[in-house]
Amino acid sequence: MIGQHGLRRTAEGSPIRYHALESCLEKLAEHARQRNATVHMPKIGGGLAGGDRDRIESIASRALAGVPTTVYVLS
Repeated sequence: MIGQHGLRRTAEGSPIRYHALESCLEKLAEHARQRNATVHMPKIGGGLAGGDRDRIESIASRALAGVPTTVYVLS
Protein backbone atom coordinates (compact mmCIF):
# COMPACT_ATOMS: atom_id res chain seq x y z
CA MET A 1 0.00 0.00 0.00
CA ILE A 2 1.45 3.34 -1.01
CA GLY A 3 -0.30 6.32 0.52
CA GLN A 4 2.41 8.92 0.55
CA HIS A 5 5.03 10.47 -1.68
CA GLY A 6 8.27 11.10 0.16
CA LEU A 7 9.13 10.75 3.83
CA ARG A 8 8.87 14.11 5.52
CA ARG A 9 6.91 17.35 5.35
CA THR A 10 8.40 19.84 2.89
CA ALA A 11 7.58 23.40 1.86
CA GLU A 12 4.92 21.84 -0.41
CA GLY A 13 3.22 20.14 2.53
CA SER A 14 2.76 16.71 3.98
CA PRO A 15 3.77 13.66 1.91
CA ILE A 16 0.56 11.83 2.87
CA ARG A 17 -1.86 11.37 -0.02
CA TYR A 18 -5.28 11.00 1.56
CA HIS A 19 -7.03 9.93 -1.67
CA ALA A 20 -4.44 7.18 -2.24
CA LEU A 21 -4.74 6.01 1.36
CA GLU A 22 -8.52 5.82 1.09
CA SER A 23 -8.37 3.95 -2.21
CA CYS A 24 -5.90 1.40 -0.81
CA LEU A 25 -7.92 0.82 2.36
CA GLU A 26 -11.13 0.38 0.36
CA LYS A 27 -9.43 -2.27 -1.79
CA LEU A 28 -8.04 -3.95 1.31
CA ALA A 29 -11.51 -4.00 2.89
CA GLU A 30 -13.01 -5.62 -0.20
CA HIS A 31 -10.36 -8.36 -0.19
CA ALA A 32 -10.89 -8.91 3.54
CA ARG A 33 -14.67 -9.19 3.09
CA GLN A 34 -14.29 -11.70 0.25
CA ARG A 35 -12.01 -13.85 2.40
CA ASN A 36 -13.79 -13.32 5.73
CA ALA A 37 -10.46 -11.96 7.00
CA THR A 38 -9.47 -9.39 9.57
CA VAL A 39 -7.16 -6.41 9.15
CA HIS A 40 -4.17 -5.76 11.41
CA MET A 41 -2.16 -2.59 10.88
CA PRO A 42 -0.01 -0.05 12.68
CA LYS A 43 -1.29 3.46 13.37
CA ILE A 44 -0.29 5.19 10.13
CA GLY A 45 0.23 8.58 8.55
CA GLY A 46 0.80 10.91 11.47
CA GLY A 47 4.47 10.31 12.22
CA LEU A 48 7.08 11.11 9.59
CA ALA A 49 4.34 11.64 7.00
CA GLY A 50 2.96 14.49 9.11
CA GLY A 51 -0.64 13.73 8.28
CA ASP A 52 -3.72 14.73 10.22
CA ARG A 53 -4.41 11.75 12.53
CA ASP A 54 -8.12 12.62 12.90
CA ARG A 55 -8.56 12.71 9.13
CA ILE A 56 -6.64 9.45 8.71
CA GLU A 57 -8.71 7.72 11.40
CA SER A 58 -11.88 8.95 9.72
CA ILE A 59 -10.74 7.59 6.35
CA ALA A 60 -9.77 4.24 7.88
CA SER A 61 -13.06 3.94 9.80
CA ARG A 62 -15.08 4.68 6.69
CA ALA A 63 -13.04 2.49 4.32
CA LEU A 64 -12.79 -0.48 6.69
CA ALA A 65 -16.37 -0.32 8.00
CA GLY A 66 -17.66 -3.80 8.73
CA VAL A 67 -14.22 -5.40 8.64
CA PRO A 68 -12.79 -6.40 12.03
CA THR A 69 -9.68 -4.22 12.33
CA THR A 70 -6.92 -4.02 14.93
CA VAL A 71 -4.69 -0.95 14.93
CA TYR A 72 -1.42 -1.35 16.80
CA VAL A 73 0.30 1.58 18.46
CA LEU A 74 4.05 1.02 18.43
CA SER A 75 5.84 2.36 21.46
